[in-house]
Amino acid sequence: MTTLEKAKLWLSDTFDKETKDAVQTLIDSNSPDLEDSFYRELEFGTGGMRGIMGVGTNRLNKYTLGQATQGLANYMLQQFAGEEISVAIAYDVRNNSKEFGKLVADVLTANGIKVLLFKNHRPTPELSFTVRDRKCNGGIVLTASHNPPEYNGYKVYWNDGAQIVPPHDEAIINEVYSVKFEEIKFNGNDDLIEWIGEEQDEVYIDACIENSTYQDVEKGNLNIVFTSIHGTTYTTVPQALEKAGFKKIDLVREQMIPSGNFPTVDSPNPEEPAALEMAMDLAKITNADIVIGTDPDGDRLGIAVRNLEGEIQLLNGNQCNTILTYYILDQWKKQGKITGKEFIGSTIVTSDIFFDIAKKFGVDCKVGLTGFKWIGKMIRDFEGQEKFICGGEESFGFMTGDFVRDKDSCGSIVLACEIAAWCKANGKTMYEYLIEIYQETGMYYEGLINVTKKGREGAEEIQNMMKNFRENPPKSLAGSLVEEVKDFKEQTNFVVSQNEKQVMDEIPKSNVLIYYTQDGTKVCVRPSGTEPKIKFYVSVKQDLNSKEDFESTLKSLEQKIEEVRKDLQLN
Repeated sequence: MTTLEKAKLWLSDTFDKETKDAVQTLIDSNSPDLEDSFYRELEFGTGGMRGIMGVGTNRLNKYTLGQATQGLANYMLQQFAGEEISVAIAYDVRNNSKEFGKLVADVLTANGIKVLLFKNHRPTPELSFTVRDRKCNGGIVLTASHNPPEYNGYKVYWNDGAQIVPPHDEAIINEVYSVKFEEIKFNGNDDLIEWIGEEQDEVYIDACIENSTYQDVEKGNLNIVFTSIHGTTYTTVPQALEKAGFKKIDLVREQMIPSGNFPTVDSPNPEEPAALEMAMDLAKITNADIVIGTDPDGDRLGIAVRNLEGEIQLLNGNQCNTILTYYILDQWKKQGKITGKEFIGSTIVTSDIFFDIAKKFGVDCKVGLTGFKWIGKMIRDFEGQEKFICGGEESFGFMTGDFVRDKDSCGSIVLACEIAAWCKANGKTMYEYLIEIYQETGMYYEGLINVTKKGREGAEEIQNMMKNFRENPPKSLAGSLVEEVKDFKEQTNFVVSQNEKQVMDEIPKSNVLIYYTQDGTKVCVRPSGTEPKIKFYVSVKQDLNSKEDFESTLKSLEQKIEEVRKDLQLN
């Protein structure tokens, strides 16, 4: 069926007048958007279903959301037959999120499923927490994380509070694709909706503090700057910091106003220094020790601290997680809580420093595919056997304890500020604390190279790039021979020196390649599950003998990443 034929199906009486008019306009104007709107169906990736808002099968709208929710309802009615089924729903600040939240609730209640619906914007981790706290069968959050304003998304959680993983995800997808648009039940039953709000915030904030504080430190002396970057954490983070005992909290007021247009930034992504520019400017005035920002749905956090020159500098995700993980494990050790049956969680694209940290403290480091749903799965798989302590991934996500089963900026911020206060009380900065850790583990440094390829042709180009990297792996990177090629799609590990392929089936199949060189350089190649990008995660390592050697070692590692970029022809 051609794209035009697919589009014309949306002119039937199944669809409302507004939708039909929009589709007809695309057809009549021969708009280039027609192809991208209908050439495929939105899929569940590592972050659920995410896409540009608009009409069409490849867009997020009333009908694609309705189809997804009807499929989910059908599956839950099978899985929990005879039970009173309940689903918690939250939504972020994005345009249409609130309306989408009610639309999704209507489809569920039309199928006889009870809904706990937040009255207003709430962070994704609070939704994860609420699923378990209120003993729901599942959860849904409407968000596109840090994507541009034209995007929105839909993430599904199971009764453990974690995002869906096999076998549920594939089974739900099958149900979704079997739903015809005319079969969607849109006429909801408001009697089956329970509205929730501030009372749930209090329970969640208390849990964040309980699971993220370890010792009494001079919290009143720490100068904090916080920004929600127009996102949902205006509802939780300031209150959590105050309740945890921090006194000097300066907010970027212009960015505490929720808005799906994110008017003060080009991108609401705390991974990018530009997103924290206003917060850093405020930090100069207030002499802040730490600057923190969160993304629109409040699961990711960016942390900036004072470097060796006293300037505020944004840490990367691996550096943030290194500090948080080391501190937590050190506290657990001092409190005698490590018995050898504990673990931390990481992902295949995250720095290998977490293996070194875990080994130092006598805990296991379990690794899963990209996405926090796999860390959530680890917790469920080992519940009652091993204790989960904390986990993180390079994309600015971290979680403390298992009370939330997704990355959680609120608890992580409370923890980060405790560490910053502890460092200040001991005459050092968090940056210097990181350097001390590197002196023990070796200094790891990472770079992320994104190659964007939009539309249908872009998707095909990304597939061809992956095919080429799979069939023609580099022989050396930055002057060091490639020793291992791990192919998670084929589930093999090719050891070059032995000319031998080993089976590697402990992690589910995924279209990911990892190259390891003889000197410890690691390059991971994967298509993004949520954006039209192919990503190259580069990690390099070198011994760090002293604080004085830090700057020269950093320059050496930065140069090595640049050499890797050139070797992969990514200029």
